[in-house]
Amino acid sequence: MISKELLDILVCPETKEDLSPADSALIDSLNARIAQGAIKNRGGNRVTEKIDAGLVRKDGAYLYPVRNDIPIMLIDEALPLNGQ
Repeated sequence: MISKELLDILVCPETKEDLSPADSALIDSLNARIAQGAIKNRGGNRVTEKIDAGLVRKDGAYLYPVRNDIPIMLIDEALPLNGQ
């Protein structure tokens, strides 16, 4: 789990928008789609490793994955949420 202090300073590296923790239903849905091979990140690579949590950009367009309690704040690693 990401601490409130860290969440308060993290922003989207692209737009500088605030981020909020993804709810468990969204994480479960994304992990199911990852297991099916149906998710590609912004870099165009198929995502094969499930995520533990995620940070959703304020506009709801992208989720930055969290693995092993580490937020992956790289633009190309963001997961598009269109159609979620």
